[in-house]
Amino acid sequence: MGKRVTFGNTFIGIALIVPQLLLVFTFFYWPTGEALYWAFTLEPPFGGGNQWVGWQNFETVFSDPKYYNSVKVSLIFAVGTTTMSISFALLLALFVDRQLPGYRVYRFAYFWPYALAAPAVGLAFRFIFAPQAGFVSAINTYFPGAWNPATNGNDAMLLIMLANAWKMVGYNFIFLLAGLQSMPRALLEAAALDGAGALRRIRDFQLPLLAPTLFFVLVINLTESFVDSFGIVEIVTNGGPANATDLMVFKIYTDGFVGKDYSLAAAQSIILMLLVVALTVVQFRFIERRVQYT
Repeated sequence: MGKRVTFGNTFIGIALIVPQLLLVFTFFYWPTGEALYWAFTLEPPFGGGNQWVGWQNFETVFSDPKYYNSVKVSLIFAVGTTTMSISFALLLALFVDRQLPGYRVYRFAYFWPYALAAPAVGLAFRFIFAPQAGFVSAINTYFPGAWNPATNGNDAMLLIMLANAWKMVGYNFIFLLAGLQSMPRALLEAAALDGAGALRRIRDFQLPLLAPTLFFVLVINLTESFVDSFGIVEIVTNGGPANATDLMVFKIYTDGFVGKDYSLAAAQSIILMLLVVALTVVQFRFIERRVQYT
């Protein structure tokens, strides 16, 4: 029976954990507490005493039709961008896992998009898909008005979906490739000897074994699409046209920092946090049941 290892220096342990606790408190618990306080009070735009108003801010939020529109477009954006980013990343990971010629270069290059800041990605996609100067301008030459994110809400939504999905492909690719490479090669080789083709091996062996990794990236992507999409929306569409891309996180910004209604923005941030938590609980409650951990 091995001897149990203990860490006797309490001071070093505390010294190592205190900086992390300070960061968590400063950038999570403190802002969350302030948001909760502002959500139940009336915060003056230019400072001063707060007035307790109870649930009034939440009643204002839920009585605003524009807020329900932001919830709807946020859900559409989250589902669309998550589906695209995971699908593209899975396809790339499957090709790299087969070690086709140049796979080492591809493996390195596919991760680059995730290293870029969201505003940079949004600016690039704004110019690439510009209806007058981008590569889609050729389509508008033959079909005038076929693509114009500035006036068509569906085009604008598709554009920010593509931008956010492209940014997240690299992140998903790393985890999916790691999951594929951790699979026992003997199992896949045995399936190949039995006559199973590449698509059959992917469907019957690799995808079921990859289910835990797919579930992980699903949770991360859905969460990211709700809380980290502001930069792309602000640069590409600025919430337009006609609020077609006015996501919840962008509406919090416009109401709080543009409209100077900090209490209303705080109430919306609390609702957004609860929505993300609820979606995560649903995923773990219903989707994780179908995941088999081996």
